[in-house]
Amino acid sequence: MKVIGTTLPGALILEPQVFGDARGFFYESYNQAKYREAGIDHHFIQSNVSRSAKGVLRGLHYQWPNPQGKLVSVLEGEVYDVAVDIRRGSPTFGQSVGVMLTADNHRHFWIPEGFAHGFCVLSEFATFTYQCTALYDAKADASIRWNDAALGIDWPLSAPLLSDKDGKAPLLEDVAPERLPDFLP
Repeated sequence: MKVIGTTLPGALILEPQVFGDARGFFYESYNQAKYREAGIDHHFIQSNVSRSAKGVLRGLHYQWPNPQGKLVSVLEGEVYDVAVDIRRGSPTFGQSVGVMLTADNHRHFWIPEGFAHGFCVLSEFATFTYQCTALYDAKADASIRWNDAALGIDWPLSAPLLSDKDGKAPLLEDVAPERLPDFLP
């Protein structure tokens, strides 16, 4: 497995070793020892799958309190995936990193606790999977507006299909400080 650091410390791109031939391919999508060696020493307790059509944008979502770390990948299709550091006091607060995740590149993206997360679908559809370090908690569910100019995210689409919740999400500067995680060095 190849581990690629990003501009946000802790957010990692993981490329599994893929074995393929005329029949198809095989790769290890998770190996606790290898992930621990890469610095991801978490216990995943919830697994989710979503399927979305071209042009759908989901996010930017997070939970606070009761944050979730997420290990995400694409089983079918292609998405542009984004993580945003929203930890108060972090040297990279408000900064984001984006990565292409496709069924063909088999990449995984680790989004640590304390980060907001979102993705947009670039193919006709995409089947997206994510492993979470905490259960979904509706009372802790929160979001930030996908096109907050202060975040400077260069989304590869300008008029996405959004849920009502995502369309009405607040700007990061409008989120009450107690609704954001703290940076713990």
